[in-house]
Amino acid sequence: MWSSTMSNMFESSAREHFDQFHSNLQYEYGDEQFNLINQFNEYKVSECQKLTVACLLKDFGCHEQIIPVKMGDHYLTKQHQYVLIKVIRQILSYSNERKIEIDVPRTKNAGDYKTKLSIEESNTFLKAIKHNQDLASLQDKIDVLQPISYDGTLVWKITNVQRKITDAQSEQQTSIYSPIFYSSSQGYKMRLRLYLNGNGDARHTYMSLFFVLMRGEYDAILKFPFNFKVTFCLYNQTHEERHIIDSFRPDIRSCSFQRPRSDMNIASGIPKFVQLKMVQQEGNPYVQDDIMFIRVMVDPFNMPKQLLSYAISLNPGFPIYVQEMMIKEETKRRLEQQSRQWTETKNKNKT
Repeated sequence: MWSSTMSNMFESSAREHFDQFHSNLQYEYGDEQFNLINQFNEYKVSECQKLTVACLLKDFGCHEQIIPVKMGDHYLTKQHQYVLIKVIRQILSYSNERKIEIDVPRTKNAGDYKTKLSIEESNTFLKAIKHNQDLASLQDKIDVLQPISYDGTLVWKITNVQRKITDAQSEQQTSIYSPIFYSSSQGYKMRLRLYLNGNGDARHTYMSLFFVLMRGEYDAILKFPFNFKVTFCLYNQTHEERHIIDSFRPDIRSCSFQRPRSDMNIASGIPKFVQLKMVQQEGNPYVQDDIMFIRVMVDPFNMPKQLLSYAISLNPGFPIYVQEMMIKEETKRRLEQQSRQWTETKNKNKT
């Protein structure tokens, strides 16, 4: 009896509260009005699956029509993130203080600066972007702190490839550096520089890969200009082993290969190393799990081109001295084979 009375009192009180403070409720994405809270909730559930609304950033180029319940998913799309970055950059460019104050100019171009973002929303977006950038920067620093190689070779593991390509395309970070490596324990100090969206004439179509000679501790006793052949390889991560391999010989007249007088010489290498479309195709063998591997070999012995693919295909898990021994044996085998073929050809000509 007591509970029934309390229930009736509660329902009566709730009805009076609704009538007094929430009459004529209107759905935020429509024009319908309601006098009963239950009708209002039922309408929201049914119509929320049908109605579409414009993105808040429509004035800046994000023209998607989105179901309200899917708005959160839309905010995570590449298109929305790209437009959001443009908006934030615009806000930053007109802000001289840490706390952003938005004052849309009252000029004939005022329409170009329309925005529905409040100051609080802008600061929230900026903090989120900065947080993501800090995480990305930390990951890049971790990537660079890979074990140092002292044998003239380096296998560079590049993570978050798609994010880094996007950063390069938006010119947020056009290039990345590899870990440092050395030709020997007292040798040349080197690293690679990769432009994931290309450099110069290769922009938007190729990845550009360059070799960087750095100022080292033993430069005073090393010979300059640097004159060792440099070979790059983008690993095919399937069993096909169709790696992308390219080499270049240093131009000893170039300042890139003289003794470094600053921390790093000007990078030099192969602007059109690999076509972008080859590493952006879904399921391509060069980027797996958003990771790719680039190998560099500094070769003082000028290995014949025919042996490069063999040397690259060797299991990188083998110690370097084992790989060198296998390359020597393969070189010897091929020379003996050529000698036999030459002898057989000579004997045939005599007969």
